[in-house]
Amino acid sequence: MTGADPYRRRRIVAALVLMVGFAAVLFRLFSLQVLQAAELTLKADRQHRKAVTIEGERGAIYDRRGKVLAMNMEVPSVFGVPASAGNPSRVARDLGRLLHVQASEIEKKLRQERSFVWIARKLEPEQGRRLERMALEGIGVVMEGRRFYPKGPLMSHVLGFAGMDGQGLEGIERRYEPYLRGAKQSVVLQRDALGRTVFPKGPNDLGPAPGHSVTLTADEVIQYIAEKELEEAVAASHAKGGIVIVMEPRTGAILAMAVSPRFDPNAVRAISADRWRNRALTDAFEPGSTMKIFVAAAALEEKVLAPGTLIYGEQGRMVVANTVIHDHDKSGWMTFAQVIQRSSNIGAVKAALSLGETRLHRFLTAFGFGERAEIDLPGEAAGLVKEPRDYGRRSLASIAIGQEIGVTPLQLITAVSAIANGGWLMKPFVVSEIRDGSGQLVFQAVPQVRRRPIAPETAQALGAILEGVVVVGTGSRAAIPGYRVAGKTGTAQKIDPETGGYSPTQFVGSFVGYVPAEDPRLAILVVIDEPQDEAWGGVVAAPVFRRVAEQALPYLRVSPREPVKLALAAQ
Repeated sequence: MTGADPYRRRRIVAALVLMVGFAAVLFRLFSLQVLQAAELTLKADRQHRKAVTIEGERGAIYDRRGKVLAMNMEVPSVFGVPASAGNPSRVARDLGRLLHVQASEIEKKLRQERSFVWIARKLEPEQGRRLERMALEGIGVVMEGRRFYPKGPLMSHVLGFAGMDGQGLEGIERRYEPYLRGAKQSVVLQRDALGRTVFPKGPNDLGPAPGHSVTLTADEVIQYIAEKELEEAVAASHAKGGIVIVMEPRTGAILAMAVSPRFDPNAVRAISADRWRNRALTDAFEPGSTMKIFVAAAALEEKVLAPGTLIYGEQGRMVVANTVIHDHDKSGWMTFAQVIQRSSNIGAVKAALSLGETRLHRFLTAFGFGERAEIDLPGEAAGLVKEPRDYGRRSLASIAIGQEIGVTPLQLITAVSAIANGGWLMKPFVVSEIRDGSGQLVFQAVPQVRRRPIAPETAQALGAILEGVVVVGTGSRAAIPGYRVAGKTGTAQKIDPETGGYSPTQFVGSFVGYVPAEDPRLAILVVIDEPQDEAWGGVVAAPVFRRVAEQALPYLRVSPREPVKLALAAQ
C-alpha cells in the first residue's frame, strides 16, 4: 500500500465535482436553449423591442380653388423606456426644464413597470432638436403628424379641428373622419448597439397609407370677405355675435360660412366648447320679418292674393286674440307688394289669415323649416315648427311676423335660395370632392333637389316684390350700384329667459337676399345678434350684405348689367 498514489482519492473527488459541475452547466444550457427558449425569447423581445401603432398622414383639406386650409406637420413626440432609464430622477429633472412640466410627473411615468410610456406628445420642432442633443438615457423621440391650420381662424367653424391623437372632433374634420384619417400600422421600437431606443425606418418600410384629401365648395377669398365684414359690423354695433352665409342658389353649394366670434383651431385647449359651436347650424332663432317672404310665397302660390291686391293697414293697429299687433307706420290701403316692401305686420297677418293654419304650415315645411337640411356638417338642428293642432289663438298671426317659430340660419338661406332658383329647394353641401393618397377621385358631389315648394311663376313674382324691398322699401341699404338686388329685412325681439316674455332691449337684426336678381349667382344671409345701438335689420345687416356682395361679385367675374354712375368732382 505504500506504493499507492496518496492523491488518487482527491483527484477522483475533484473529477466527480467537475463532472457534476459540467453536467449542471450542460443541463442549464439545455434548459435555456431548449426548454425555456420560447419564454426567454419573448422576454428578451419585451425588454428590447416594443410595438407601437402609428397612423398614416391625415389628409389635407382644400378650398374650391385648391388653397390649403388644413394640413399635417411632422413634429416631435417624446417617449420613455422605464427599464432603460438609469437615473429616473435626473432624467425627469432635465426633461422637466425643457418641457416645462413638473419633474415629479415625468419621474412617476419613468418608474412605472412598463416597457413604453409617452412623456409628451407633439412638441414644437425646436424642443425636439434640443432633446435629441441631450441624449438622455431611456428617452427617445419619434416624429408624429400634428394638424395645422395655416389660415388660423379663417373658416374655423366649418373646418373644426382634430385632437391630439389626430381624430376629428368638430366640423369637416369630424364629419369626414373616415376619409381623412390615415391607415394604421404597427412599428417596432428597438435598442441600438449603445442601448438607445430607436424608431426604425428601413428601405422597405413605406409607412401606413395616408388619408384622403377633401376639397370644399367654400372659397377662401369669399370666406375672408364675409368674416372681415361680419367682424367689423359686430364690433361697430357692439353686438354679441353674428353669422354670414353665402350660397350658390342653383346648386346649394356653400361658398362661405362665417360665425362671430371666431376661434383659432390651432389653439383650442383654452377655448370653451360654446366658442367653437357652429351657430349657423345649431342655433334656431325667431326670424322676425324675414318670415314674411314665405307667407307671401304661400299666398301667391295658392292665389289667395296677388301682388296688386289691396290690403287695409288699419292705420298701424290691429287686435288679434285680445292682443294688439302694431306697424311702424300708420298705413291705410296698400298693395300686397307694398305690404312686403314696407314690412307691414298687419298686412302679413291678414295674408296668413287668408291662407289658414293648414296651408301655411304645409308651405313652411315645404320650404324646409322644421327639418334638417342634411348638410354634410355635424350638429345641425331641425328648428321648431308647430303642428296646427298645437296652435294657440294667436299662433297664426305670430308665425306670419316671425314669432312662435324657430329657424336656423342654414334653413333660412336655403329657403330663400329656392326662390332665387325658380322654386327648386336644393340640399346644401360643403364638400365638392374627395381624392385618395394617389390623387384618384373617390367622391364627387352632385347638386341634389329636395323638392319644389312653389312654381317658377310664383318665384318670379315674389322676386319682383323682393326687388322692391331694396329699391323703395326697408332694404335700401343693401342696394349695389349696377346690380339688381332682391331681399328682405328682419328685426326680431329675443325671449328674455328670466321673464319668459320678449325682451325690450335684445334683438336680432337680419337681411337675406340674392343678386343679381335676374340671374342669381349669390344668396347671402346676414344675422347680427344683439346689436346695442340701432337693431333694425335694414340698418345693421343690410349694409353687410351689400359690402360682401359688391366684393364677391367682381371676384366671381359677375359683371354689372346696369352702368355704374360715377360722381365727378368739379373744380
